[in-house]
Amino acid sequence: MDIISKRAGQIIATLNKSGFKAFIVGGSVRDFLLGRKASDYDILTDASIDQINTIFKSEKVKIVGQSFKTCLVNKIEICPARSKSRTGNFPENDLEMRDFTMNSMAYDPGSKTIIDLFCGKKDLEKRIVRFTKDPYKRIEEDPLRIIRACRLASLIDGRIEPVSKHALIKNNSLVKNKISYERIRLEILKAMKHKAPSYFFKYLHEIKVLKFIFPCLDQCFDLDGGPFHGETVFEHCMMTGDAISPGYPLLRLAGFLHDAGKYDAAVEKDGKLTFAGHEKQTDKIIADLKKLRFSNKEIGYIVSVTHIHMRPLKEDTTPKAVRKILRYLHQHNLDFHDFLRIRIADRKANLIKTPYTFSEIKLRIEMILKEINSDKNQAFTINDLEISGRDIIKILNINQGPKVGHILDYLFEKILADPELNNKSALKKLTLEYK
Repeated sequence: MDIISKRAGQIIATLNKSGFKAFIVGGSVRDFLLGRKASDYDILTDASIDQINTIFKSEKVKIVGQSFKTCLVNKIEICPARSKSRTGNFPENDLEMRDFTMNSMAYDPGSKTIIDLFCGKKDLEKRIVRFTKDPYKRIEEDPLRIIRACRLASLIDGRIEPVSKHALIKNNSLVKNKISYERIRLEILKAMKHKAPSYFFKYLHEIKVLKFIFPCLDQCFDLDGGPFHGETVFEHCMMTGDAISPGYPLLRLAGFLHDAGKYDAAVEKDGKLTFAGHEKQTDKIIADLKKLRFSNKEIGYIVSVTHIHMRPLKEDTTPKAVRKILRYLHQHNLDFHDFLRIRIADRKANLIKTPYTFSEIKLRIEMILKEINSDKNQAFTINDLEISGRDIIKILNINQGPKVGHILDYLFEKILADPELNNKSALKKLTLEYK
């Protein structure tokens, strides 16, 4: 695995030819040491913004940032040195101002060596998240680092070093009003691509900021899972999210949130907790997602997955019940694979029950495919009926009104039970029989 891409190497070579120093810094060095493929490359140079602009005037250059300007050259970020570094100690002065020790390393392509002034490599090996130098100053510079510390702990499946953790707890109130929710949303979505994002949520709870981000989930932390679970509701949500592939970040987030409604649905009956209808208790989930600036489409997807995750699909499920599931999925633009993924993960996250076997999963797939591929005149929405509201008005010689809708619903229920009824002749007869 190469620590540097061809494109990044060309940019560094161009800076070197112009008389400037340049290093690969941050996440790409960290990812290389972790054996991961870098998603992007950051370059640190002692050239100024104006000098970078001049050197790459024939390339696509974009200046970004507010408090500290950086350049994007062909989508690769080039960070100019802080002013004191250009006349003094470079790159050391800049590296000491980076957020965490694992991100404060630099790679020198000329000597092919890694500059590691703050023992970032050692912290990576021990799976420790530690701020670079003064944690309070690093947090003051950018409070988002409170969230990022938890995400990096998730990334390396590790822990936050005690002094750093104490600083996070002391400054946790900054999350309420010093960080844009758009930036928090991006950190959440990045965490969904990690091997076990549960660490992310657990650390957010430990440093007492989960209550500012996902209060709907935080309130479930000590909530008993009830007689059908061997884990708390929070633990169940954590295991469910981890059980879904990183390739489906929104579905994974739905997995972490899918049972958050149990807090409001909880009722004690005969000394035991029950959560009837918890899948419909989504108002708080929606409020949290809106606050975090998730789009209406993203929120709709997560809520739809939450609503349907309790719909049973077993060996004795009738074809009509399977078609009802498909109807819901069709109406909410959900793929049946996602329905099965959340069901499989939900089952795997239950310490009392055994996970689905391969043959059990295969059976459920076959049940769904049988209905999808049926050569019968299948209908998944009222619009698929071979009869319209106008047809009903003509058949019964009535005016447009609620009755027409009631009849359409009645006809749809009939064809869910027997798809062969979806033809004009049969539907006309059923319409005339409707009372």
